[in-house]
Amino acid sequence: MAFLGGSVWAMVTDAGFFAQLILAVLLCFSIVSWAVIFMKWKQFRRVLADAARFRQSFRRGRRLADRMAPLNNLSQSPHWIVVDAGLREASAFSDQNRGGESPPGAWYDLSPGQKQAVSDTLTRVTQEEILKLEAWTIFLATVGNASPFLGLLGTVWGIMDSFVGIGLTGSASLAVVAPGIAEALIATAAGLAAAIPAVIAYNWSVRKLRQIGDDLSNLSLEFLTELTKENARETADISRAV
Repeated sequence: MAFLGGSVWAMVTDAGFFAQLILAVLLCFSIVSWAVIFMKWKQFRRVLADAARFRQSFRRGRRLADRMAPLNNLSQSPHWIVVDAGLREASAFSDQNRGGESPPGAWYDLSPGQKQAVSDTLTRVTQEEILKLEAWTIFLATVGNASPFLGLLGTVWGIMDSFVGIGLTGSASLAVVAPGIAEALIATAAGLAAAIPAVIAYNWSVRKLRQIGDDLSNLSLEFLTELTKENARETADISRAV
């Protein structure tokens, strides 16, 4: 009821400059962290939805190049970017091995070393996309770790002020000490209020990043398997032609 009556706000306004500075910093942390939480929720939701659509369409069709055509509307998806990078690398090697641009409908023609280079490209691009998705998650970790200590700093400073007040008044009665301690404890409450949502959101983000990273790694393996099959078809077609 005291909170509803506005006494908490009165204690904040009556607090010293240092305590108010701590509370202002914690308020900024809380506002930004909630903005980041909402942003990451939308981002991960979109990435996972696009991943489901990508996989459903990617597994249709025979040639890898033909599978990508219907997926151009997902060109911002990490899954599309990873596979497209692999296709570009494989196409460049195939053109190089044939001495010119590959004819339409041709399978990929790669040496074992070139397939390893394609695999390395897939790994590199996957890591780059995960790094993009990790943006701002470190801020959530920072808020979760630093906010309780900032709140504790404000509390300690407020209690120090209370003891100074006791020394000036010469009285240690509850009526003298309680208001100062109550003001000090507001900083602790503010620190926890900023830290708890940030820690929960950070742990959730890490789990989602791990899920997306594992999904991209599995997609890379699937792509390499299909690339090996196409390379085998190319070798078989050459053998039949000879």
